[in-house]
Amino acid sequence: MKKLGTLILIIAAFSARSQDTLKIMHYNLLNYGNYTSYCTTANNNHENKDGWIKTIIDYELPDILTVNEISSYEFYHNRILNSVMNTSGRTWYAKGPINNVAGSDIVNMFYYNKEKLVLKSHELVQYFIRDADLYTLYCKTPDLERGDTVYLHCVVAHLKAGSYASDEDDRADMTNNVISYLKNYKEPGNYLLMGDLNTYSSSEICYLNLTNLSAGDFRFFDPVSKSGNWSGNSSFASWHTQSVTTASAGCQATGGMDDRFDHIMATAQLINGTMGLKYITNSYRATGQDGKHFNKSITDSPANTSVPSNVLNALYNNSDHLPVRLDLRLTSGGPGSVEWPAVFRNTGIHFYDDRSAGIMVAVTKETDITLSVVSLTGQAIRLERHRLNRGRNEIRLDTGRLNRGVYIIRLMDSQGRMASLKMVK
Repeated sequence: MKKLGTLILIIAAFSARSQDTLKIMHYNLLNYGNYTSYCTTANNNHENKDGWIKTIIDYELPDILTVNEISSYEFYHNRILNSVMNTSGRTWYAKGPINNVAGSDIVNMFYYNKEKLVLKSHELVQYFIRDADLYTLYCKTPDLERGDTVYLHCVVAHLKAGSYASDEDDRADMTNNVISYLKNYKEPGNYLLMGDLNTYSSSEICYLNLTNLSAGDFRFFDPVSKSGNWSGNSSFASWHTQSVTTASAGCQATGGMDDRFDHIMATAQLINGTMGLKYITNSYRATGQDGKHFNKSITDSPANTSVPSNVLNALYNNSDHLPVRLDLRLTSGGPGSVEWPAVFRNTGIHFYDDRSAGIMVAVTKETDITLSVVSLTGQAIRLERHRLNRGRNEIRLDTGRLNRGVYIIRLMDSQGRMASLKMVK
């Protein structure tokens, strides 16, 4: 069976409410609770960092916060949850479990808004040098009681640091491991990949492993499409995330803002909004980055007014990285929508040969639907009626008489609820 077409689900969006938006943030915390010869209790004390991180969380209020460089001891993971996240009247944050198969002193962690999201599973996707974690969640949509929801998968990675060729090779191996795991064990869908990638340009093999066509259904896209040599390049000043300072007490890296190490990347389903969640255009940014401090500290002249002064001070003191963030909008699950994305197989139309295709759909109860094939000019080419059983169904579609091109397939159930699918033959 060869997949020749692409299926895109287009569903009416919710009204714009905060409940329909997910704020996503990633942050390298710089050895939180992990004390070394250079990051000590004097220059990187976790109690001081609690206050700074809290200031940043109070400002951003993310629904998902993923972090790198936190101690492998669970005490520190719980401390951030209880002393940072669930403060200022907040009680809605929860955290994920810990992996550390690689045996690193610093690991990843995942915090989320349990009023909007449910953590379904946690998996290890690679463990060379440092673990990369996969957290799968589903949204608490209005249709959840009917068994309908939208899934979001977050891969959290911290790639090998360094500018030597061996470091680049290690980073390439790590991302190759991630993509191989996803291809072998997971179905495509709404995936984010976030972390400190320690990557100097978009031509590095580690980055190409994630973004090239060779990644197949797990190809990741940069929401801001800023390819090139990021390191030491003033053209990318608005997207640099490291380093926040030109001088430090020994723990933070110095040199000023000149590297784009930290990323949040998304699969096509999130960029295009085809499976219930959509990236909100232009929502991607690095908190505290105003584009005016290339090779400078973020607190240097000219005045950085991109965030309040207390937030800027917290960013300057807590880590040598800036957080990166973006917003997703829930585009399905509201009244009158048909909520099917969680049960699509391979998120595509399967063409069995040049004359027939299969469309996989699921319904919560036995129902009659009308299927219309419409050209892009609006001309109705075919009208079919099908009876679907509760659960998963396959509709076989005769495509032999259809010319090469793009078509809209409209599905309507007996209650008038509609969804549209774009088919590329």
